[in-house]
Amino acid sequence: MKALLSLIVLLTISVTATLGQNTSKKDSLLVEYYQTQRFADAADYLKKLYPEPLTDSKIISQLAYSSNMAGRLADAEGYYKRLYNADSTNLSILFNMAGINFRRGNNQKALTYYKKILGVDSTNAAVYKQMALISTQTADIAGAITYLIKANRLNPEDANTAFDLATYLISLKSYEQADKIITRALQADTANLLLLKGKAQALYMQKKYAETITVCDKLMSNFDHSSQVITYKGVSHFALKDYNNCINTFKIQDSVGTQNETSYYYMGMAYKALKDHNKAIFYLQKAIKEGISDNTGTYYAEIGNCYDQLHQPKMALKAYQRGITFNETPMAYYAIGAIYDTDLRDTVNAIRYYRKYLQMKPPFDKQKSFIDFSKQRIESLHR
Repeated sequence: MKALLSLIVLLTISVTATLGQNTSKKDSLLVEYYQTQRFADAADYLKKLYPEPLTDSKIISQLAYSSNMAGRLADAEGYYKRLYNADSTNLSILFNMAGINFRRGNNQKALTYYKKILGVDSTNAAVYKQMALISTQTADIAGAITYLIKANRLNPEDANTAFDLATYLISLKSYEQADKIITRALQADTANLLLLKGKAQALYMQKKYAETITVCDKLMSNFDHSSQVITYKGVSHFALKDYNNCINTFKIQDSVGTQNETSYYYMGMAYKALKDHNKAIFYLQKAIKEGISDNTGTYYAEIGNCYDQLHQPKMALKAYQRGITFNETPMAYYAIGAIYDTDLRDTVNAIRYYRKYLQMKPPFDKQKSFIDFSKQRIESLHR
């Protein structure tokens, strides 16, 4: 994309310079449109000046450029197609055709033009990088990695390419290779925070905890207090049995509101290692709470209802009882009472759970029939 933008800038300068040589009013107005980036006006003006049919490639090129910059992509593609038919090896035209199709969501067509560019210039790293992006968007992970490797070999100092490739390699557990790629790119830009984050991840996955802490400290000194960085640093301190720094690191998340199951777990385990069992219990309980969805009880209730519909009362009962350990709801108690009552003929437990249902004060306006039935069954079962 950088190459494409560079070409656009160069074309703007070229067009402006060419038009600037002619002092006529019409060309002066067109120069003004370009300089003030009123590309739609420029395209409309050119159409008025040069009606169809057009044969002058310079005019078609100006219309293509103006339409492209104005976001009139269908028009732009049409003009560039005319130029392409006249010269199918022109890099500027190929770049524009590829870029327009990419912007229009026609990834396969964009790839076709990028491949044509490589037929003319096989050492263009920007093209491989753009092809990798398209492959990623079309879920062609193998293709994305292949193109990123080629782009990285041509330009190993490109930070974005190095980071993207390293991220893929880490997902494939090629941690050392990812580390090498990031390290090479960092040689050209030692303060690049994106690369430093990639370096931290590669080191962490290799269990190089001391080095991970060093890189994370650099990131945090540059105000990167993301959950990812704090987790790498905090867990690394824990792995090195530096429990106080583990706790202090994860406490940073309190101020930014990003505490999670992992942070609570390691804080709990760190306090446990320091023999502060009360705090260990406190944070481990928080880890449990974070790890369980608020909807877990509902999910079990739905499972219970499904088993009930399948006439498997014992399985339904098991699901409902599991659900109320996560989230007590009146209807779960009612359902359990009903199973004991009608399916299992267990009078004692039926009464017990009908009472629990009523004790939870279910909404009378919505559950009047259930409330009335529970009261009636309790009375009947007592007889």
